[in-house]
Amino acid sequence: MGSPKSKSALERLGHDIRGARLRRGIAVADLAVRAGTSPSTVARLEKGDPGVGIGTLADIMVVLGLVDRLADLIDIRKDDLGLVLTIERQPRRGRSFATTLSRQKAKGKTAQDDLDVIDPDGAAF
Repeated sequence: MGSPKSKSALERLGHDIRGARLRRGIAVADLAVRAGTSPSTVARLEKGDPGVGIGTLADIMVVLGLVDRLADLIDIRKDDLGLVLTIERQPRRGRSFATTLSRQKAKGKTAQDDLDVIDPDGAAF
């Protein structure tokens, strides 16, 4: 379940949350009460358990005063790969009908030249 990279990142996140809690002098039980969760859930989060919900993480970060960091977790303005892919997928600008007409007139071709050819039998092509 999960890649080694994600497991390592969750463990690092849990370690950092524990460090933030300890720096603030908050006990696990107090953090749990203020975040509306159980002490065992806080302990699981601090160990990097992938089963802890993101809502619980957000509640704990609110208590720690770090909720802004959660909002900046994936900043699309700094997503270099995503920005490049978006630019590649944008539609290319085409020529407007007015531009096409002006180019035809410049070449000496008129709208009359493009009219349907009528054959003597009356069929239009």
